[in-house]
Amino acid sequence: MAKFIFVTGGVVSSLGKGLTCASIGMLLERRGLNVRLQKFDPYINVDSGLLSPAQHGEVYVLDDGTTTDLDLGHYERFTNTKLTWDSSWTTGQIYQRVFEKERRGEYQGTTIQVIPHITNEIKQCIMRIVGLDTDVVITEIGGTVGDIESLPHMEAIRQFALDVGKENCLYIHLTLIPFLKAAKELKTKPTQYSVGQLRQIGIQPDILICRTEVSLSQDERAKIGLFCNISTDAVIEEKDKDFSIYEVPLSLMENKLDQLLVDKLHITNVVSLDLSDWRELVSKLRNPQHEVKVAVVGEFAGYRDAYKSTYEALEHAGVQCNTQVRVLWIPSRDVLQSEMRYELNKANAIIVSGSFGESEIDGKIESVRIARENNIPFLGIGLGMQVAIIEFARNVLHLENANSTEYDKDTPHPVIALLDEHHTYTRNGGKLKIGADTTVFKLGSRVHDIYDKNQLAYERFRHRYEFNNQYRQQFERSEMQFSATSPDSLLVQGIELSNHNWFVGVQYHPEFKSQPTKPHPLFKALINAAIKTSQ
Repeated sequence: MAKFIFVTGGVVSSLGKGLTCASIGMLLERRGLNVRLQKFDPYINVDSGLLSPAQHGEVYVLDDGTTTDLDLGHYERFTNTKLTWDSSWTTGQIYQRVFEKERRGEYQGTTIQVIPHITNEIKQCIMRIVGLDTDVVITEIGGTVGDIESLPHMEAIRQFALDVGKENCLYIHLTLIPFLKAAKELKTKPTQYSVGQLRQIGIQPDILICRTEVSLSQDERAKIGLFCNISTDAVIEEKDKDFSIYEVPLSLMENKLDQLLVDKLHITNVVSLDLSDWRELVSKLRNPQHEVKVAVVGEFAGYRDAYKSTYEALEHAGVQCNTQVRVLWIPSRDVLQSEMRYELNKANAIIVSGSFGESEIDGKIESVRIARENNIPFLGIGLGMQVAIIEFARNVLHLENANSTEYDKDTPHPVIALLDEHHTYTRNGGKLKIGADTTVFKLGSRVHDIYDKNQLAYERFRHRYEFNNQYRQQFERSEMQFSATSPDSLLVQGIELSNHNWFVGVQYHPEFKSQPTKPHPLFKALINAAIKTSQ
């Protein structure tokens, strides 16, 4: 039978439950176990894809097209687990499922209540992720213990141990041990209070993972264990990492968390833990041979989590190229200011990021122009590819006021537009393309070489607007190549310039497929090009 680990958070929000879950998943995978991960978010939104990146961080996209919270990006970067639509649940989705069942008459007139109907639905969603080969399921409960929104989830996971047996279920509580600098003391009372709230619900944590600025002494761990009714060896220190998040699994391993989990869940079919590749990763991060500055232009540039996967993909590529990547975040609305144009001109590479919905494209178009005219390595992602086409249409092909119909429905040259099911220009619709799909690369193109001369790739998309094929011949007679297309060749999925040092735009989102030890080839190639420009 599968084992179940539930991870909750206490004292304050944003402690890093997602990162901790991803690290635990990685450690257990390295012990030879088949792990599945999922997250329950307490907010009432039904669709994570409609949340503002400024409030909730980036919208992460899975292969099957599910839009999720950014923590699922951590899961995929740290583990090899397969994430699907049942890996991510919001309270809104849970209630929606219950409402739909009620309308179909499945409850046969029963009064619908939080207990048992909502809690039963939560438990069913936990079980949905279990496969025939699943050894361990790790479920993250979003929010903070004490939040009213999280109470149904807490009650559901309390009941879950009764359903599957406590020997198959384990509770981890991630908490904060604040350090008062004036008194030079660690304070354990907030953690005691948080665990007390869990115990009032009926959940006794099996393991405490303690976020702290300074190391916990053995006496402090013993005190925490005593007051929280946990053995001292189950009080795990997770000291703040001021260098890299990729140190977290190593820290948890040094605190013997993997062995503690295996022992408490009575799992015997495990192998020895080997994190030598992860140690090498951290060593390369600490000892780079080069340094480059990459400017990332986007409307949410003030919010690092809004481009979390892009930032991590750059770091992965930097590790592979033995390079420290300094990221310069530039809000697209500020690009037209002279000082920002100056910063862009000094960058070793420029990325114009993806976006969805409202966007300030004038600054992005200007960023593309600077990269194109100054031979600065450039990568356009999603909307970044689209604005590269718009900039080229205006300034090279002289198509005056060329634009996307998303931003100017009356543009005289709709080079980016909605297409119908026959991939023909239309003003009346356009299907959202979301999830993984096949991309075909043109033989001999730059991207064909970047992908090790593989002609096909399976990449993730999230967009509605496409290149308008009415302008295809005009572009094909120019220096801009359509180097990647859909399998039927009708949708443009990648562009590059033949007369430029390194200029690539893709309609898909390569950042979602990058891992620390397996950087995405596009980001790796961009950093290599940036190194050359820096020398």
